[in-house]
Amino acid sequence: MRFATLTVAAMISIMAESASAAVGLDTYVDKNGYLDVQALTCDQLANTYQEDANALAFWYSGWYNGLAKKHYYHMTRSKGLEHELIVYCKAHRDQKIIHALDVLFKEERDKQ
Repeated sequence: MRFATLTVAAMISIMAESASAAVGLDTYVDKNGYLDVQALTCDQLANTYQEDANALAFWYSGWYNGLAKKHYYHMTRSKGLEHELIVYCKAHRDQKIIHALDVLFKEERDKQ
């Protein structure tokens, strides 16, 4: 009986943690409604809703493509990179997202 009670308590704790873990990126906007994309951490990305992670990935893609003066969007490559970014961020929660992107872009360049 004690084992069952502990198991149920553990399950409730895990469910409560996962239910409360995700927050919208709007939580991090300033008083003018802006999101400082250079200050966002991997922890914030890993704990946001998928829709917000998608929107942020699109924004970063546009930003980096703009810096490179590219005007193309590669859908499958971008989705793959977004997945890699989230996986990396879950393992390195203390890092900034822009640092994580730099690491992933360097790995991609090294492969080529």
